[in-house]
Amino acid sequence: MGHRPELIVMLTYNDLTVENALEVFEQCRDSKALYWGFKEKPLSLDKMKKLSSAIKASGKTACLEVVEYTEQECLAGAETAVKCGIDILMGTLYFDSVNEYCKAYGLKYMPFVGDVKERPSILEGSVDKMIEQARELIKRGVYGIDLLGYRYTGDASELNRRLVRELDAPVCIAGSVNSFDRLDEIARISPWSFTIGSAFFDGAFGSDITAQIDAVYGYINK
Repeated sequence: MGHRPELIVMLTYNDLTVENALEVFEQCRDSKALYWGFKEKPLSLDKMKKLSSAIKASGKTACLEVVEYTEQECLAGAETAVKCGIDILMGTLYFDSVNEYCKAYGLKYMPFVGDVKERPSILEGSVDKMIEQARELIKRGVYGIDLLGYRYTGDASELNRRLVRELDAPVCIAGSVNSFDRLDEIARISPWSFTIGSAFFDGAFGSDITAQIDAVYGYINK
């Protein structure tokens, strides 16, 4: 795609927003990362609104990744995103009702593809079927695809490479990007973006979170 992938910093651990997410963001707001996100659980709506407001007030793009699998829960996640002034809704299993809601409110929608289950989420299914599904969703007007590549029970490298190469839409490699080897792979295939959450809190790229963010940003943009 001829560009450097965007880093989306997730203020999350094991697919849940950390309780001190706002404090962590305030500590790291001057880092180089332009995209920030969190999950729909466990913070209250008021805390999510404050977090999203802080992200956007800093000139960053706010993302909400919803790890839900029923239509009612996924639609509720989209409604939460709108209430919080979120820019990009990531996750959810795809439903026409969620897609139409996002279109109505100008919310960019990047649903999961494949057979997604559990929390932290895992991904199953064939690569060919996921590509076919993704192409159909893109025809229906979604902004892009939230791909749980490194949560895949099959060949993650093949899945990531093929979806990025064969889709004409933004792809985010989300989840378990926790090593420089995986950053090298992401740089090679050049998706639109990738997320890192738990790995920052585990110190996978250093100690201080701000320093880790800038280290990853610099590494992927070298």
